Order: sequence, then structure tokens, then C-alpha cells
Amino acid sequence: MLPSFPDCYIQVRNIRTRYWNIGSHGNVIILIHGIGSGLETWALNVEALAQHHQVYVLDLVGSGRSDKPLGSYSLVALAEFVNAFANVLNLDRFSLMGNSLGGGVALQFALSYPQQVEKLILVNSLGLGREIAWSLRMANLPWVDRLYKPSWSSTALTLQQSVADTSLITDEWIDIFYKILSLPGAPEALIAQIRTHVGWTGVRAEVYQPIADRLPTLTMPILIVWGEQDQILPIAHAHFARQRLPNAQLQLFDRCGHWSHFERAAEFNLRVADFLTRSA
Repeated sequence: MLPSFPDCYIQVRNIRTRYWNIGSHGNVIILIHGIGSGLETWALNVEALAQHHQVYVLDLVGSGRSDKPLGSYSLVALAEFVNAFANVLNLDRFSLMGNSLGGGVALQFALSYPQQVEKLILVNSLGLGREIAWSLRMANLPWVDRLYKPSWSSTALTLQQSVADTSLITDEWIDIFYKILSLPGAPEALIAQIRTHVGWTGVRAEVYQPIADRLPTLTMPILIVWGEQDQILPIAHAHFARQRLPNAQLQLFDRCGHWSHFERAAEFNLRVADFLTRSA
């Protein structure tokens, strides 16, 4: 059985927003999931982090069990949503950890609100280059938004693409994400999110270029984590970020895919805990 934590709900800009809050002492860290995902993606990480930190994990607007209105799902809009989430909970200064789209949101947040970010952890992050899997580019086919309907088998394939060791994707994990992707409005929000960030040629230039150009301005301690066998976002993006970020460390995991926080959870948790407690 996977770890389970109590769901909490708050109103963030009139969006009913689901989150977890685990841990009662230490500095605050907010965890941000990727496209087509939800806060469950961090289920193997929150207990370890909560031993020394106050951990907040949210479903972004349009994802998980949060509301899914028609509207902008740009990195700027999502970073503003995370800021509004933090404001509602009176969180003034914190670390951010994001995977994939969530990494892009964390980067955008750090660029928009640098004074609020103590440390930044980018896990196989969007926003660092153009290259991305063709499976996401295919969302731009003109009929996809009318015909796409998640199935158990398509959910399984999507999750298996996120790891190097597909045996880790159990029926329990597939059930969790199939239910999330089948919620009312979820398919439409998913397609909108992908199309906002990804075109036929890859990640849209207006998504990654403003971030890439401003990476040297991010001076807070940053940990970049990547799976060397990532099939979604190539490891070259990790090396690019390491070269451009003035105060960054790089942790690579071999035999590991896009969900390095999941696939190498035990090692990942130790590395992140060390970074949060020791990095200057």
C-alpha cells in the first residue's frame, strides 16, 4: 500500500485547491507536480522530508483534484497560482521543489518572486530547452481535444514512459492516476496544459527561452536532479542548467527516468535532505 495522507482543501482565487500538509517543524518546502499528474506523485518523498521540514504538496489549478476552469495554464499563471496558495496559508519564505512542468513553475516562481525562495530543487525540469518527447507533441493534432479519453491502458503507458524500470508502475499507481485523469474536466485541462507549453517542434520558445536567458540571475542555492534515461526531457537540459546557474549542484541517477523522485526515492530523499539542511 502506498503512503496516504489527509486531503485538505482551500480556496485559492476561487479555485478549490487540494493539498497535503505534513510535518510540524522546520523550514517550509512546497512540492509541485508535473503535467497530467497530481500531488500523489510525491507520495514516496513527503514522509522523509517531513522529519525536518513543514511540507506542503498541492494539486495545481487544472490538475489532480483541484478545480479545472478554462483559463491560462502558462508558467507565469501557474507560478502566480502557487504564490496565491502560499499567501492564503501565510507562507512567506520557503523552498520549492518541482518535477517536469512543476520544475518550470518553480523556476518561473523564483524569477518572479526571488525574495520568497530560500532554495530550489529542479527534478527533471521543464523550461531548460526545446527537446521533449514526441508523445507530448502529438497533443497538437487537431482532433485530439475532441477524441482523447483516458483509459487504464493509456494511463499505464504514460506512467511507464516516466521510468526506466517499468516494473515499478504497479496496478495501484495506475489506478490512482487513471481516476485522476478521468475526473470531469481533466482531459480537457490536460490537453490545454500540454498545448500551452509544447508545440510540434518541442517546448515552445516563449516558454523556455525567457527562463533560459535569466538563469544566471537566480542566485539562491539550487539542486538539479535528473534521471540519465529520461525519455521525456533529455539530460542535456540538466547540464545546460548547471552551466548557467551560478549556485547550482547537479545530482544524476543512472538507470532512472523522468520521475527520479519516484524511481530512486530512497537515494533521492537522502540527497534532498542533505541539500536542504547543509547547503549554504
